[in-house]
Amino acid sequence: MKIALIAHDKKKEDMIRFTIAYEHLLKEHELCATGTTGKLIKEATKLNVHRFKSGPLGGDQQIGALIADNEMDMVIFFRDPLTAQPHEPDVTALMRLCDVYQIPLATNIAGAEIFIHGLERGDFKWREIVRKKDKE
Repeated sequence: MKIALIAHDKKKEDMIRFTIAYEHLLKEHELCATGTTGKLIKEATKLNVHRFKSGPLGGDQQIGALIADNEMDMVIFFRDPLTAQPHEPDVTALMRLCDVYQIPLATNIAGAEIFIHGLERGDFKWREIVRKKDKE
């Protein structure tokens, strides 16, 4: 599966701890991340992560484009709900695209843990069916 990893500044440490804890599962998937988050994950783990631009510089929109093209299977986005974000319209658009295209979106570590255990069990096999159907 193709998984996007995104974290606001005050949540980047949570993302690092999450990727370290689940490195053994995440290494089996194609990972991408916004700029700084991807850099920090690469420094803390041995995971191969494709880095897009920083969120405020268009990284959220780059990931959104993949969602719209059915080339993203899951988004794990550790959001900071207590700090105003200068690129909030991009964040809102990304979350809207996840809803429009039925892309699983976890916005905190609790949801991400459920998703990661679902990955381990094979609960997301339905995404393969959706991709095949879209190609027909």
